[in-house]
Amino acid sequence: MSTSSRVAVGSDMRHQVPDAIAANLEEAGFAVIRCGAVEATAIPWPEVAEQVARLVAQGAAEAGVVFCWTGTGVSIAANKVPGIRAALCKDAETARAARRWNGANVLAMALDGATPEAAQAIVDAFLGSAGVEPEEAANVERVAVMERRYAGHGGERRSAEV
Repeated sequence: MSTSSRVAVGSDMRHQVPDAIAANLEEAGFAVIRCGAVEATAIPWPEVAEQVARLVAQGAAEAGVVFCWTGTGVSIAANKVPGIRAALCKDAETARAARRWNGANVLAMALDGATPEAAQAIVDAFLGSAGVEPEEAANVERVAVMERRYAGHGGERRSAEV
């Protein structure tokens, strides 16, 4: 991802880690769109996840990074937005693999126990990955087909698509 890319960064609470990530990305030349608890007031984790995910889904940001205490809540919530493939990653190799093999476009991370340095290594791995490997593109498309098939139907199939 080029450093001129737009990245949405959000957290449900004000914390040193997302603040450091946003500052480091801006320093590296990324256009950062801050979401969620930019000030001291906390906001619900589903809201920040939706803010970041919508920016990515609508093309206003090329990627998103979203934080909550465990990372699981924002991961689940972001994945409810059509077109989003959020991955909860706790290490750089998983973040790279999530981009290359799964086409992840939103990185979900835990604030619990996180340090700015460790989080930055994960973000750098995620944003530094070139995209979906050609042999995995069909699998990423299968997930998109599933998303379209079940969208808005509470788990019931929309059609006879397989």
